[in-house]
Formats: sequence, structure tokens, C-alpha cells
Amino acid sequence: MEADRQSTIPHLTLDSYNIAVSKPAAFDGATTNARGDDGGTNDPFTLFTVTGDVLVRIIAVCTALLDADGAATLEVGVANNTASLIAQTTATGIDANEIWNDTSPVLGVELLSNITGPHIIVNGLDIIEIVATANITEGQIYYICLWRPLTPGSTVIGLSE
Repeated sequence: MEADRQSTIPHLTLDSYNIAVSKPAAFDGATTNARGDDGGTNDPFTLFTVTGDVLVRIIAVCTALLDADGAATLEVGVANNTASLIAQTTATGIDANEIWNDTSPVLGVELLSNITGPHIIVNGLDIIEIVATANITEGQIYYICLWRPLTPGSTVIGLSE
């Protein structure tokens, strides 16, 4: 499985960062416990499994417009610091072909220097996506994690569904 996932990535490093990709299923918050179901068993949703201590930068790419029940919000972080990597944003404000890395997604092109971080994640805290306020009923975002190990044996592995 790991070899299959890596074979789809043209380059496994960028400016001395390793690259991990998380491509979860589309949001379907109208379905109990699916991705996007506020408070369901997949909220929070694990995007990347982290081992050890790492330095990361997260890039979210929207491929299909998000729709929601009411004023749903989305954020990315770690347990007990859930908006630490990408700030809480109104889901319907994230559109197709936008790069989301803060409260103001940008259409199509973003400078790497504008991507938040680098952030230090310690003790193997996984990177999670949190839906709040209401369900996100449709749409799609995938994530790219640029990462470096800070301690021997540290890794970041992306979800591939």
C-alpha cells in the first residue's frame, strides 16, 4: 500500500521537506458518521498519522465546492489544539480550485512563503480535521503535508481512501 501511494507522487521531497498526501473520501455530512458529520464518529477526522516529533506545513486543496447545513466550520490541527495548523473557516467560504491555509482561501496559486508554519508537532500527535457548528454535506478537500523529522524515526503518513 505504501509503495502504491508513493508511486502516485511525482516527487517525494520539496526544499528538503518530505511530502505526504491525504486524499479522504468526499464530505457527506448528511450521512451519519461520514466525513463532514458534525459530532459523528469521524469528527475529528484523522488526516495524517504522525510518529515522533516533526516539523510540518499543511496545504489544503479544494477540488469540489463545499456545501453545508447552516454555518458549518472547518479547521485543521491536533488534539486539544484543533485550529493550530489551519484556522477555523466557514466551510461554504472554501470553493473549488482554492488553496486553503488560513481564513481567506486563495484561488489557484499561492506562494509557499504564505503557507502557515512551519509548525512543530510533538509526541506523535496526529493531524486532524474538525467540522463544527453544522454538517458539511458535500464537497472535497485533499491535503498535502510538507514535513521534516525532528527526532530519529519520526514520520508522517497520509490517508489514502
